[in-house]
Amino acid sequence: MSVVTSRQRRVLVVRIDREEKRNALNAAVTAGIDAAMNTLEDDPELWCGVLTGGTRVFSAGADLASGPGEPTERGGLVGLIHRRRTKPLIAAVEGLALGGGVELVLCCDMVVAARTAQFGLPEVKRGLMPDFGGAFRITRVLPRNVAYELLATGDNLTAERAERLGFVNLLTEPGAALDGALALAERVIANAPLAVRAALDVAHQEVSPDETASWARSDAAHARLLETADLAEGIAAFFERRPPLWSGR
Repeated sequence: MSVVTSRQRRVLVVRIDREEKRNALNAAVTAGIDAAMNTLEDDPELWCGVLTGGTRVFSAGADLASGPGEPTERGGLVGLIHRRRTKPLIAAVEGLALGGGVELVLCCDMVVAARTAQFGLPEVKRGLMPDFGGAFRITRVLPRNVAYELLATGDNLTAERAERLGFVNLLTEPGAALDGALALAERVIANAPLAVRAALDVAHQEVSPDETASWARSDAAHARLLETADLAEGIAAFFERRPPLWSGR
């Protein structure tokens, strides 16, 4: 299975389990995340979710060989990117969260990360751009100039810097991110569940307004990049393990 779930009292732990492929997001991962998020939403006994990955890689993003599979009915891309949730979701991040991995983290309400974790949007290194909402959502959780830095350089942001900037709620020692996220989830489920959902629903309307226009701009920009020679070169260079030779075409 590419996604494994377990229950810790009223918390559903959802773990991406494709570590041999750096937890790359393919059709099986999309189906697994979608099913898990449907369970979280529909089961009245579950009050909070935790999304995590492996000990070395949270997720390296979309699988460049196969793609992430088709969007799901309730969750959209990767079963989560377009989802309208009512229950709190916490990301527990160890190691690398890259590309679509960061975009999954951006879907969560809170982030717990090991001190050694790193976050990056490296799509420009392959001739692409973040197309799972990262290009506009990253500006909501980081200072504008730092968001631009990540988008334009493709370089990684350390967890410690992310915590100082307010993106990460809690830092843990390596290997303890899931435990830290579960401890945070326990603090959440100690409260009245309907009150928590009502408060987050109001907050979501403020920080995540109607994204229709943003998605249209993002999809149009991504479609233009799909026609470029630089994209073909970037993907070829990735699989051939060499630096790309950009042409600007």
